[in-house]
Amino acid sequence: MEAAGTGTRTAARRQERRMRAPTTLEKQRDQRPAGRLTRRRIEEDQEEAVFREVVSFTADPLPVRYYDKDTTRPISFYLSSLEELLAWTPDAEDGFNVASGPPECRQPPLSSQRPRTLMCHDMMGGYLDDKFIQGSATQTPYSFYHWQYIDIFVYFSHHVVTIPPVGWTNAAHRHGVCVLGTFITEWKDGERLCEAFLAGDERSYRAVADQLVLIAQFFRFDGWLINIENSLSLAAVGNVPHFLRYLTSQLHQQVPGGLVLWYDSVVSSGQLKWQDELNEQNRVFFDSCDGFFTNYNWREEHLERMLGQAGERLADVYVGVDVFARGNVVGGRFDTDKSLELIRKHGFSAALFAPGWVYECLEKGDFFQNQDKFWSLLERYLATHSICSLPFVTSFCLGMGTRRVCYGQEEAVGPWYHPSAQEIQPLFGEHRLEGDGQGWVKTHCCLEDAWNGGSSLLIRGLIPPKVGNVAVRLFSLQVPVPPKIFLSLVYKLEGTSAVGVALELTAGDVGSCHVGGISVLSAETSTRRSPRPLRVPPTKLAKWVGRCGQQLSGGWVQRCYEVNLRGCLLQDLFVSFSRPLGSQKEENFICRLGELQVVDANSLLTPLPQVQALTVSHVRWQPAASEWEGGPAGLRLSCTLHWAYLLPRVRCFRIHCCRGLEGGSPSSGPSEPGRPRLLGLAFVNRYRIVGLAVAAAEPGQDGRVEFLVEPVPKEGFLVPRAEWGRVAMLYSMPHT
Repeated sequence: MEAAGTGTRTAARRQERRMRAPTTLEKQRDQRPAGRLTRRRIEEDQEEAVFREVVSFTADPLPVRYYDKDTTRPISFYLSSLEELLAWTPDAEDGFNVASGPPECRQPPLSSQRPRTLMCHDMMGGYLDDKFIQGSATQTPYSFYHWQYIDIFVYFSHHVVTIPPVGWTNAAHRHGVCVLGTFITEWKDGERLCEAFLAGDERSYRAVADQLVLIAQFFRFDGWLINIENSLSLAAVGNVPHFLRYLTSQLHQQVPGGLVLWYDSVVSSGQLKWQDELNEQNRVFFDSCDGFFTNYNWREEHLERMLGQAGERLADVYVGVDVFARGNVVGGRFDTDKSLELIRKHGFSAALFAPGWVYECLEKGDFFQNQDKFWSLLERYLATHSICSLPFVTSFCLGMGTRRVCYGQEEAVGPWYHPSAQEIQPLFGEHRLEGDGQGWVKTHCCLEDAWNGGSSLLIRGLIPPKVGNVAVRLFSLQVPVPPKIFLSLVYKLEGTSAVGVALELTAGDVGSCHVGGISVLSAETSTRRSPRPLRVPPTKLAKWVGRCGQQLSGGWVQRCYEVNLRGCLLQDLFVSFSRPLGSQKEENFICRLGELQVVDANSLLTPLPQVQALTVSHVRWQPAASEWEGGPAGLRLSCTLHWAYLLPRVRCFRIHCCRGLEGGSPSSGPSEPGRPRLLGLAFVNRYRIVGLAVAAAEPGQDGRVEFLVEPVPKEGFLVPRAEWGRVAMLYSMPHT
């Protein structure tokens, strides 16, 4: 599908051939049903695959484990029994639920022996709107965005095998956070299940462990919380340490950075008897895995006793905190900081259970304020984690919104929720000038306006008289930078404010650090400098960024920077606000940040691979419910697109259609011929199109709909439409 002799495409092909051979699991993930297709050349260097279909209203049903039975939208799933767990094998249909990649590099790493923070997400039984892999039209969803403070994310439900919905895994991994599923047994059914795999010989418990490892490896999450909340026979409890050791060993071999944690439940006698601490009755389980998650009804004397039990593994003891404050607990709710104070005093890690309390129990309209309040109260007890790799690009999108925007252009109106689409989030909070007390800067989430996605970062602040500027640290970094980096900031000032807006960096020495003619930047002395903005991008970057220094649509402005460095470690990113020239009065300002990019300038010259092998499968036709939906005798089309692409090179794929008909309201009409309409986002090499309204074909003629797959590179730039993948479907009505 490529023109021979095209330099960039040839280079991309060479690069793909250099990639390692796919593993068996990857081959199974990428299995694609064959389609009926022909090809035709549409431009000098492009081919378009064309699939032909005869409309039929009788289609084979899709398996309900993987697809919503009413709409055929892909869904994340769980396993409800031991039989389901042992019978599970990787299937092509599982491909939607596979995470984009492993956790990004961050500092300090999870393996460092320092107190960590675990967040256990337990919300109303789990698998709510977050189960819809391609997103949903949810009005007021729960969103978590304080990722810089946590190390481990556990998705918890009361199903036997809880496989984390892939949206959570993608969002967590983007921030460098480890993700665990849950294996839980409870009540009498749990006793029977445990007897079945623990009371016999090693083959039974090894089979269960092997399946848990395979599931984590296939879906690309990082391990398991093991929670046995039922009594065990002596034979069964005697095998638990062997099961844990084998599971932990196998997971470490197959999943880099993999983790197995044990929940404080049964004791070595087999009784279900929560201890609220690590002690001699449950120490054997702690010694057999990576960590221990205590029950919640502890007091400080429990922590003091645990010091001797944990030895050098203090950080592997995760002291449980029920944010709902159920039972006889320390802290909880907006007093959770009291729990953290004691836990950190003794050097333990913390496990925050159900911090979604701020969403479940408080006013939904105040969710963002309450969430920010909750985490700001804990901030002093939480380590701030640093991003360690380039490119670093974010539009501050929360993975939700009331409309969709692409580079300042509104594409769709209406609520949406897509956790995989959440981009890297900054440090939130209020920052006051030291020794002044008057100057301040505060950051908020903002759904009211966006540059790209569904939200932006709102920054409010005040520059007091006699102070030249105020600044806010947005990101902590630990990035050994290449000789030349390219930076871009898109922002918008509200009202008539004339304050200056600039990026500021801090850098530490790796040997001798020089920053392009500007004096050395020292994080230790809190010295910051602003690189000089470029009025236009360098010639070699002009094809990527053509708006530097210009006023963009919607009042947005883009500033571009190019910085030369030698031997530097990039440590912090600030945004600084300075008073207008000649002003001596107090300056209030409101600024929205739409995008921030930090990339290796040379990486922008690396050719992107092509979207290849685009096919269509699982076609389903339905009559339109009314004439306006698809025009007279309209149709609804659902189908699955598959393609091949190197996932490490992209943030996501934007899926478009041409010549389909709008279907959102009775006033909707045909889309403009030839103009793509956004259908949604994909984070793997497949996308399920659901209920697309198209016109019925005239007798003796073909209807036509074209689908386009737009790769969005990690560097955050637009790819020309000529380089998108494309496939057409020609369809005809059956002969009567």
